[in-house]
Amino acid sequence: MSPQGPKTPLRTAVVGAGGIARGSHLPALRTLAEEGETEIVAAVDVSDAAVRSVAEEFAIPYASTDLDAMLAEVRPDLVVLCTPPAVHREQSVAALKAGAWVWCEKPPCPSLADYDAVEAVESGDDSAPYASIVFQHRFGSGARHVRRLLREGAFGRQLVAHCQTTWYRDTAYYAVPWRGRWATEGGGPAMGHGIHQTDLLLDLMGPWSEVRGMAARLVHDVETEDVSTAQVRFADGAVATVVNSVLSPDEVSRIRIDCERATIELTHLYGYGNADWRITPAPGVSDEEAAAWRDFGTDEPSSHLAQLRALVADIKAGRRHPTSGEGGRRTLEFITALYKSAFTDATVRAGDIGPGDPYYTALHGDAPGWAPAAAENAPTENAPAEDALTEAAPTEEAQA
Repeated sequence: MSPQGPKTPLRTAVVGAGGIARGSHLPALRTLAEEGETEIVAAVDVSDAAVRSVAEEFAIPYASTDLDAMLAEVRPDLVVLCTPPAVHREQSVAALKAGAWVWCEKPPCPSLADYDAVEAVESGDDSAPYASIVFQHRFGSGARHVRRLLREGAFGRQLVAHCQTTWYRDTAYYAVPWRGRWATEGGGPAMGHGIHQTDLLLDLMGPWSEVRGMAARLVHDVETEDVSTAQVRFADGAVATVVNSVLSPDEVSRIRIDCERATIELTHLYGYGNADWRITPAPGVSDEEAAAWRDFGTDEPSSHLAQLRALVADIKAGRRHPTSGEGGRRTLEFITALYKSAFTDATVRAGDIGPGDPYYTALHGDAPGWAPAAAENAPTENAPAEDALTEAAPTEEAQA
């Protein structure tokens, strides 16, 4: 391995043969394989039938139900985790110890303690293996363009923002046994659905300083919430609202940021292109400047492929990927703070939650009325939660 990372193609193993792997990860890897950037060398799943099926479909030479055996025998450069969050810590640690980079599907881990345990295995050298999270909405051309303009101060001060993930999931959706449970899904819409818009909001606006949240279980018979809201203050003084719901028949994903010189809006559902962004200049902004703001350049939609391209480039160059380390942790910390605030009816500030805090080890924080009723919900070595990775997820889930 060179000081700047491995040579391409990156020998890549995919863990989990369910809908998200088949619908998003494997097609992206296959595209990059055609470009000489990756090589899909192995697939792993708890179901022998599922892993053999996906290996045949994508011409993968090695198929196994044993992650440790695969890591020892194949020695991949990159391991892509398409499994439920309850097993992300264990699988990430195993891959890192085997000398592989990790790209882990969201949600990253069920707790900050789990995330920190994964990061503790890393060497701290940016050119050595590290774990990163699938937050593909950061990597569309629209987000890159707006992020640059915000960082350059083109729009003036950030003032107020709104982040909305209002989707609809019916009773049949939650009939799948692992859904709606803290131990196996990691959280409700704040964690499992709205995390992408939340991550993009934080990426665009920068560090947050405090959050005041509310959560409710209004329709579904689940452990987690089915709707949440939050008021947020950012380090630069800007304020925002965040709404996450699975109760909304008119589905939409939206971010709006009002600055001194412009309003920036993104409206889409499960993925965006340049046409989904709108920039409205404030009075006094010249037509020429506004036209430059609206020139997004070549359209690269947000997608697993867009992020994977960036990740491979970062690994090759020996640099940190933006969704690894602190760049991934800050989103999980924000969501953890939202839950703590909602369940304790108190404002939570950045940096408040650490070892010894019940919310550091579980998003429900053992709060009465929210914590699981019995330990039987915890995953075991052969957890039913893992079996979920063999299920065909809905198309929108794969995109989201």
